[in-house]
Amino acid sequence: MTEREAAPQVSAAAAPEPAVEPVLAAENLVKHFPADNGQVVHAVNGVSFSIRPGEVLGMVGESGSGKSTVGRMVLRLLKPTSGTVRFRGRDISALPERECRPLRADMSIVFQDPWGALNPRMKVSALIGEPLKLHTPLSSAERRRRVEELADRVHLSTAFLDRYTADLSGGQLQRVCIARAIATNPKLVVLDEPTSSLDLSVRAGILELLAELRDETQVAMLFISHDLGTVRLISDRIVVLYLGSIVEYAAAQEVFERPAHPYTQALISAHLPPDPRARLTRHVLEGEIPSPIDLPEGCPFAARCPVVQPRCGQEVPQMVPVGDDGHRAACLRIPEGGNQIPR
Repeated sequence: MTEREAAPQVSAAAAPEPAVEPVLAAENLVKHFPADNGQVVHAVNGVSFSIRPGEVLGMVGESGSGKSTVGRMVLRLLKPTSGTVRFRGRDISALPERECRPLRADMSIVFQDPWGALNPRMKVSALIGEPLKLHTPLSSAERRRRVEELADRVHLSTAFLDRYTADLSGGQLQRVCIARAIATNPKLVVLDEPTSSLDLSVRAGILELLAELRDETQVAMLFISHDLGTVRLISDRIVVLYLGSIVEYAAAQEVFERPAHPYTQALISAHLPPDPRARLTRHVLEGEIPSPIDLPEGCPFAARCPVVQPRCGQEVPQMVPVGDDGHRAACLRIPEGGNQIPR
């Protein structure tokens, strides 16, 4: 069974901009980190997006593109250098840390490495029940009942509740992490590469579980990954990041069937389809990703772009419409139709 057959199919949204009030709205997010000799790492550069209830927004890009930094900023695990994060209509960008604590019951995160995310000295029941102990007035008996309900919801046998993490597999541990993340019925869950360390069959089960939880609870999800196949299966809309900036933003089906930015086209060409008979057209990018310490002038992708023109190194591209469905991309060559890499 292929990954596409094993995992749930999630229909794509019709357009990038939600019509209902978003759970999360990020606008012009910027994050700088100090480096040696007084230099600055420009990790995230003006990123904007929104997520509505019951929606999964996929965020893709190469390692170092700023995906995880964005995920931590929207949860206020990192404070933005500039820009705004609105959670359920409230600007939380500059809240003091003590005022962020009450928000933790409504927003959570699932990390890439379940072995590193869980305390090996705590039993599974205590790990799942910890958010309930911190954020709810439930008694010990009520917490135990809720923990058993959560274990059942993530398809984890209650027999595991009195065991330690060393007794569980990677897929079972990730289910524990998901149970912790949804324990307080949050409105937003950030999933940072939640399946990358898991085998293909286990990954399919986790994706199916996430789809079930989304449908049951209408929780908004930010799904961060470098795995395009996984993102395509779970996401309604997709944001493509390159060097800390958004280069494309559209419904998942649009991104895969009609990629507009040359970088997106190159990413998708590197993805192996489930059908081994499918015709492959690879777009191999030359050169290295520019340093985030010394950002290039003009388009950040210009040095590696197969359809680059001289003006691309001088002008910063803005997000422009591609078609009439809300699909947008940041490429100077879109108006003239020269943005497609020749096959």
